[in-house]
Amino acid sequence: MGARFPFSAVVGHDDLRTALVLNAVHPGIGGVLVRGEKGTAKSTVVRALAALLPTLEVVAGCRFGCDPSVDADCPDGPHDGGPAQRRPARLVELPVGATEDRLIGSLDLERALTEGVRAYQPGLLAAAHRGVLYVDEVNLLHDHLVDLLLDAAAMGRAHVEREGVSVSHAASFLLVGTMNPEEGELRPQLLDRFGLTVAVRAARDVGTRTEVIRRRLAYEADPAAFAARWADEDTALAARIVEARDRLASVVLPDAEVRRIAGICAAFDVDGMRADLVVARTAVAHAAWRGAAEVAERDVEAAVRLALPHRKRRDPFDEPGLEEEQLEDALRQGAEHAGPDNPDDGPDDPDSPGDDPGDGPGPDDDPDGPDDGGGVPPDAPEPSANGSSPQRPGGSSGERSHAPAPAFKARLLQVPGVGEGAPGKRSRARARTGRVVRSSTVDGSGLHLVGTLGAAAPFQAARGRSGPGLVLRGTDLRRSVREGKESNLVLFVVDASGSMAARQRMAVVSGAVISLLRDAYQRRDKVGVITFRGSGAETALPPTNSVDAAAARLRQLRTGGRTPLADGLLRARRVLASERVRDPRRRPLLVLLTDGRATASGAGGDPMRDALRAAGLLAADEVAAVVVDCESGHVRLGLAGRVAEALEAVCLRLEELSADQVAGVVRAARAA
Repeated sequence: MGARFPFSAVVGHDDLRTALVLNAVHPGIGGVLVRGEKGTAKSTVVRALAALLPTLEVVAGCRFGCDPSVDADCPDGPHDGGPAQRRPARLVELPVGATEDRLIGSLDLERALTEGVRAYQPGLLAAAHRGVLYVDEVNLLHDHLVDLLLDAAAMGRAHVEREGVSVSHAASFLLVGTMNPEEGELRPQLLDRFGLTVAVRAARDVGTRTEVIRRRLAYEADPAAFAARWADEDTALAARIVEARDRLASVVLPDAEVRRIAGICAAFDVDGMRADLVVARTAVAHAAWRGAAEVAERDVEAAVRLALPHRKRRDPFDEPGLEEEQLEDALRQGAEHAGPDNPDDGPDDPDSPGDDPGDGPGPDDDPDGPDDGGGVPPDAPEPSANGSSPQRPGGSSGERSHAPAPAFKARLLQVPGVGEGAPGKRSRARARTGRVVRSSTVDGSGLHLVGTLGAAAPFQAARGRSGPGLVLRGTDLRRSVREGKESNLVLFVVDASGSMAARQRMAVVSGAVISLLRDAYQRRDKVGVITFRGSGAETALPPTNSVDAAAARLRQLRTGGRTPLADGLLRARRVLASERVRDPRRRPLLVLLTDGRATASGAGGDPMRDALRAAGLLAADEVAAVVVDCESGHVRLGLAGRVAEALEAVCLRLEELSADQVAGVVRAARAA
């Protein structure tokens, strides 16, 4: 393998380098989540970090990389002072398509079937012990794998209970995840489990971008020579990390700074105590990094800037990040709690998060790594999934926008049957993960051990078995058929005509769609939005994984004009046909929100008849659909019900979308 791009040669990204170095100094911080668009050198910087970590002394032959001086209760132990060897710290990469077996380990099937013994085959968590575990596109990793990963990172141990194997082993590693927010967000519960978060973007300064190009081209021309040029700077930085680690235990955290940390976290109204602890650990690591004997205000401020941005995000559609004014207010409140006698030796360094690791990296003290460094959009993702601006139909003087009504917990809407789509939490699916429902000789994935042994057992005498292990034939093998949950494409088709603006109906509808979008976010769905009003329909948002973008478009929705219901349904049919070619395994769920009062048709015929014909075409395509009847008032025409009948869809009233409302009706019925 060729030489990696040197950590010291990266241009810019000071906050990212600070966060990584502080985690290298104090792995107990809990890792780093790196957010940024494609081409911002996220992966390059992370991979370069491994070369800076100190070499490790490990027990020779231990599959878990145990430290000879520590009793780690190792499955390969007891080691009893066995021979030791030195090796570099590992960088272990977890691919998005990894399975649970690959992550935490599993039964060693080869030994089980040939020797008849139960033995544990370690996974990637064991390989990453005392090194770096890197997850690229962590937002695309299945939630249950992220949970396992973060549990191990928090506890420093991995626990495996499966297939008759019960194992616990050390798993202390520096966890780094990268993600592109345009491809979807992590759930707030998972965001909170990462110690620090950094947002990266390409520099806008011409001089910086020029230096990025020069260094990248020089690296591509001769990787070894380029790495050699920066070897001294990397060596000095690695030595500084070792010194900071050695100093860490002696750094004092004064009570005044503890009160400052508690005051700041209280001011931000963060949930739980994890934020306070992470800020404290990061502040101690920052003090050790700069060679101080005790934590000062500058260390706390540096820690707050890295540890709190992602923790203020309460709602799935809140933007992560800290506003400078809000941060300054919190720091002032923290200073009040710290008291007048608080030592502060750092008024000369207000920008320590970006400066400290930059003191050691090298000549130009600025990197933006080598992925491409090209024109990258700002860190906040645009609501558009394909970069194009939506075409809006011509407005009228009657156009109005409506603030959405308060959101609520939405009831679960599912696609009937069993699919095979991407992992999620909405509809039933045959999946690589989930509960095993049966064994099969044809379907499924992975070995069904019990089924295989059961098929082979009756024939052992006839096959001449005389020792340990089983005599197997190809016909004995059984596969596990698993059933879990899949994510779907939820396509919202929203009536934005003038009739929907009456009695503030659109505000209620927008609130309902926001509630359904929040539900789609939690269930890992792909979403799209089509609106229709006036002279036609538009794709307000093509199908995307960014539910945030869909919510932003809904908040900008304007109403007015006639109701081209047929155009909206036909537009939905075209979008779904296109998505079926792009992603044939993902089953769609069409959610139509309308009062059913079709008053216009692009075909020039009877609007209602054309709408019913368009609904019939979607039904013929076997598209699962739900019609939400938005009609209100004492006089109801029931037109949405006719559309639902043509769609072969379930028809719900707006109030029936609330899970709490439905639960209340069920409770009342049971009581009666």
